[in-house]
Amino acid sequence: MSAPSRPRRPGPRAAIIACLIAVALPATAIAASRPSLLSIESQVMCVSCHEPLELVSSPQALQEKAYIKTLISQGDTTKQILAKLVAQFSVQVLGKPPASGFNLTVYILPPAILILGAAGLIYTLPKWRERSRQAAATPIAGAAPLPPEDAQRLDDELARFR
Repeated sequence: MSAPSRPRRPGPRAAIIACLIAVALPATAIAASRPSLLSIESQVMCVSCHEPLELVSSPQALQEKAYIKTLISQGDTTKQILAKLVAQFSVQVLGKPPASGFNLTVYILPPAILILGAAGLIYTLPKWRERSRQAAATPIAGAAPLPPEDAQRLDDELARFR
């Protein structure tokens, strides 16, 4: 019989990794809370081109980018920057419309259509299947009947697929 094994204690590597993670997490959280030009550009549009700001370099887009850089340097958060952009350029500057008023249909209508379509299929598919089974069971008018051995073989083959 072997002796019971003692529980392993974490080695020095595990302690070093834990310390590095503990030091890196607050720095990552601080960096994530600060907006960058790239993160804001991906959320807003050029109001003259109607294209994402990160893809265009028109005079209007350059003006918007400069305004965003100014707001970032002032220490504004992403929400504050977006609010100031809307105040400066109107709601058209947002890449994603706000979920209120008529714009709410953009968020509600596609899932509603998908759900209604799925419900319609769930309701009608059994009826279609039954109708096709009945059509398959009715003999074709004017066709000669199958010989008994062929009919038996056909029934056996069809039974395998049910």
